Amino acid sequence: MTTAAAMRAEAAALLALAPTAGLPFEDDAHRRWIEYRPRPRPGVSLGALDPEGRKAAHRLLATGLRPHAFAQATVILALEEVLDREEGYRRGRHSNDYTIVVFGTPDVAGRWGWRFEGHHLSVTMTLDGDTVSPAPVFLGANPLGTWYRGRPVVRPLAPEEELGWAVLDAVPRDLLPRVVLRPAAPSDIHSGPRAAVPPVPEGVPAVELPDPARLLLDELVAVYLDRLPEDVAPAMDRDRLSFAWEGATGRTGRHYYRVQGPDLLIEYDNTADDLNHAHTVLRRPDSDFGADVLAEHRADWHAR
Repeated sequence: MTTAAAMRAEAAALLALAPTAGLPFEDDAHRRWIEYRPRPRPGVSLGALDPEGRKAAHRLLATGLRPHAFAQATVILALEEVLDREEGYRRGRHSNDYTIVVFGTPDVAGRWGWRFEGHHLSVTMTLDGDTVSPAPVFLGANPLGTWYRGRPVVRPLAPEEELGWAVLDAVPRDLLPRVVLRPAAPSDIHSGPRAAVPPVPEGVPAVELPDPARLLLDELVAVYLDRLPEDVAPAMDRDRLSFAWEGATGRTGRHYYRVQGPDLLIEYDNTADDLNHAHTVLRRPDSDFGADVLAEHRADWHAR
């Protein structure tokens, strides 16, 4: 079964159990949306669903992520309970405070989409027939890790963190001033919870990085693209990538990196005071929220 077919089947099963999870596809105000902070959001919450409905929501989420990324996502949900405990239960965080929403009718001949979202997780998929347009895909973690006697117990974003440092460590000293664009890290990823990605300066082109930095950069990009099913992940032109860093170049300071390419933006930040709160995102500035498949759909329609 293709990913598109699996998404149609699971979305239809969810809507049969929870019709209130549906909104019109034309509702751009809610469809073109990313909100990874603890804020109100459209859709039906997991807490409002019965066990069968929650399982249907999780099954739909699983169609958009490979097994390891689905594991990351479910750990991120569970971390809400850990964070709630750390905060003394003052904010009443809950692992069921995530919403699922389906836009339009999951039909093989139509345009539709879905989103699973909550604090530190936002996964959006848009479909036109058998074509799936993935993005934005946001995974964050607070805490970034939990430890026992210096050993990690849970670190859902460890590959994203460690490979980012590995690329920076492999950059030759003479290139560092061009890679590290600012000595201070931003307070958040530059794209933020915005429907449109603002322009951000590019770093050093990948073609100027010697091995092993360039090979490590390929690995880093693969970590983000491999979150997605193989028949959904966008292609990568490794010769047109660039890498940029902001903030501390030592592991004791706030830090941020991004990778850019044609219709690709990857961002990571770990900028909280305790360096234990991270955001990561995969954006497609020209294709987020299905802009690519919708443009093709309109072109095909007008060509008839």
